[in-house]
Amino acid sequence: MARTFAQLLDTLRSLGGDFTDVEVKSAAGGLPESLTSTLSALANQPGGGTIVLGLDENRGFRPVGLTNTQELKQGLAKKARAFTPPIRLTIADETVEGQPVVMAIVHECDESAKPCRISATGAAFMRGYDGDFKMSALEEQAFLSARNPPMFDRAPVLGATRAELDDQLVEDFTRNVQDRDRNGLGRFSGDELLRRAGALTADGIPTVAGLLALGIYPQEWLPRYVIQAAAEPLATDRPGTRARNQVTISGPIPRMLDAALDWARQTFDTAIVSQRDGTVVDVPAYPLAAFRELIANALLHRDLDSWSAGMAIEVRLRRDRLVVTNPGGLYGITLDRLGKEAVTSARNMWLVKICQYLRSPESGGRVIEALATGIPTITEALDAAGLPPAQYADSGIRFTVVLKTGTYTGAPQVGSKADLIGHTPAQTDRPTLNSTQQKIADLLAEGPATVPELQATVGLSAQGIRKALNGMRQAGWVEQVGGAGRRTTYRLTK
Repeated sequence: MARTFAQLLDTLRSLGGDFTDVEVKSAAGGLPESLTSTLSALANQPGGGTIVLGLDENRGFRPVGLTNTQELKQGLAKKARAFTPPIRLTIADETVEGQPVVMAIVHECDESAKPCRISATGAAFMRGYDGDFKMSALEEQAFLSARNPPMFDRAPVLGATRAELDDQLVEDFTRNVQDRDRNGLGRFSGDELLRRAGALTADGIPTVAGLLALGIYPQEWLPRYVIQAAAEPLATDRPGTRARNQVTISGPIPRMLDAALDWARQTFDTAIVSQRDGTVVDVPAYPLAAFRELIANALLHRDLDSWSAGMAIEVRLRRDRLVVTNPGGLYGITLDRLGKEAVTSARNMWLVKICQYLRSPESGGRVIEALATGIPTITEALDAAGLPPAQYADSGIRFTVVLKTGTYTGAPQVGSKADLIGHTPAQTDRPTLNSTQQKIADLLAEGPATVPELQATVGLSAQGIRKALNGMRQAGWVEQVGGAGRRTTYRLTK
């Protein structure tokens, strides 16, 4: 129940202290630093809370005679922006016994964005009866599990019409839905199909999801839903060069994904590689399969709230690393669980629903699978290329992935079936094993095993296991026993 300031003051004085949803500070010497945790705690509290500045609890909540109320109000407003999501405040001037007092109502953080964190540290707080307590990992997970799904992607794009949707993409979407979900969504056609899929509202207006996935040019209404990519200058570039291959990629998601891959092919360093069958190919510094998953995840899971409307997805190619950043932190899952569980958690569920039925206009491959296979695919691709695992960082307001280059040891990567030109090892040498292949070798040292048996221990897909084994066979590490209708096992060569 809403309380007037007079009622609030009476309650404080009758109780002799502040309480769960009210924090009182004298603030005689300025804005207390302890309010940082209090703001987080009250924003996470059901119903929010109230902060009162200018009363002395030790003197029965008598006024201290503030002389800097404007500075205090500005300080509170500045602090409120230092949280993820930013905290909403309603600040008012009050008087007690003729002296100025500042009252700030802290509005509850939206359920879809809890817990409210301090942006600089990532810490989140809860409110006790008379104090703030840092959330435990379990408490944070409870907030994440209780989040209501955001609906920003279902919002209508005012001013847009049905004519803004790309006929080719709509046709592809319709065909795939009717092929793959013929007894569900595929029973409908035309605009009714688009409405039920969340691409159009009941009034025929494109939604954010519909425009991003199927639009001709979504950036007419969502100008910062783009990818900004650039590479760091090389030592051989002319002095003063700030970047190379700088591009801004726009369009609907399927076309943006294709354009991002084109940029990677043109920009990544490549090694000229001779395969064992005599053909020569270019091998990029970073696996394109991993890069594609990173970009698809960024496009599908970036935040679509108003606070992030001015932010783009960023791709930066440094001399020793590749950095991909998108607005918005993880949703519905914590960093320590990322890629370790088959969890599908979609911030933009309508956008994901549409995109899972779309294919690349250039390659014909699916835009996404929606099966939580993205992170495992990145892990497998990096491992097969002999590169370090991806590094993930969640700051709450942005999510960053870093891929690092590996160190060439003079031997080709096992599984590539290739030797670097000019660095072909002697035939008696065996290429070194990557981490996955080493795990397999350790298991086979105990005796022959089948792919399912290896899969159960190594934790990769059957396809990933077979790919690793094929590379080991090519390099002479293992041999296959059986096959052609018989039980197939693998064992180490002697």
